[in-house]
Amino acid sequence: MSNPAFYSGRSVVRWGIIGCGDVTEIKSGPGFQKAAGSQLVAVMRRDAAKAEDYAKRHGVPRWYADADALIADPEVDAIYVATPPDTHAHYAIKAAGAGKPAYVEKPMARHLPECDRMVAAFAAAKLPLFVAYYRRRLPRFLLVEEFLKSGRLGTLTGATYRYAAPFHLASDSWRINATSAGGGHFLDVGSHVLDLFDYLLGPLNGISGRAANLASNYAVEDAVAVNFEAAGGVHGVALWNFTSAARDDTMRLTGTLGEVTCSILGNDPVRLETAQGVEIFERPNPPHVAQPLIQSVVEDLLGRGACPSTGESARRTSRVMDTVLADYYGGRTDEFWLREDTWPGRRSG
Repeated sequence: MSNPAFYSGRSVVRWGIIGCGDVTEIKSGPGFQKAAGSQLVAVMRRDAAKAEDYAKRHGVPRWYADADALIADPEVDAIYVATPPDTHAHYAIKAAGAGKPAYVEKPMARHLPECDRMVAAFAAAKLPLFVAYYRRRLPRFLLVEEFLKSGRLGTLTGATYRYAAPFHLASDSWRINATSAGGGHFLDVGSHVLDLFDYLLGPLNGISGRAANLASNYAVEDAVAVNFEAAGGVHGVALWNFTSAARDDTMRLTGTLGEVTCSILGNDPVRLETAQGVEIFERPNPPHVAQPLIQSVVEDLLGRGACPSTGESARRTSRVMDTVLADYYGGRTDEFWLREDTWPGRRSG
């Protein structure tokens, strides 16, 4: 919830970005400028020249090479943390200490203990914390939500998802460095899927699953299977294969009256099949895919609405991922990224 005293009488939220890298170029950065009641007034990157270049190209008035300076800027009302996951907790907690709300990239952090520290810091400061699971506000998934709520699927009886891609061919990304990312591609792309299931189906329970490294030359997992139970006892299964020659990205929600199929990470049409036949719904992503969620964050901060992606909801997604990955890493309650040689799931040779 927003802090009424902090936002009383305000009509605009002035944002500062920590970490103006690739994710902010199109997906999110322009959204802070284009959302109603929002202004992007400062950016920070450790490389001052790159920070200045970003600011000039995007029409941002101020830039910094020091995160503390941006956080302390009196003309910055709220902080967007767009760094890799290893610094999400660090910068978000600093923002809370400065009395400023934060919007943090996903996944929320490397593991659940960091999420817990973030949630506790913002609760203590009586400030809101948001996480960038922007699919909760994309048109395709609002349509799927409408199908579920209107009863067009009947009683929901199953949920499945399969992802496949040849990510084993690349090994130079921070996304497969546990110190930076908290795991492999599963945390980066799988978190979007699990968070969307949390949103559409309710908090996931009865979590079980396995992770493995089957064919990659990096140490983190490259295959994950998750079983879960959603509201009403609905059973679900989700599979990620990052070592596949073929590609797939398919969610199916099956009910007694119909089935809806769509991609989660792609931008394909939504397919609804019922006894009346098959219907195809075009709901393309907006140019800046994070903008609808950013708009909901701004509305929340100005006391005009509620953002559906909070620290609490994102924490649930991190809990699911930690539960499934725990055996691979020999537990995920400590700084497991510092003890790579102890991971039971790591392939030898």
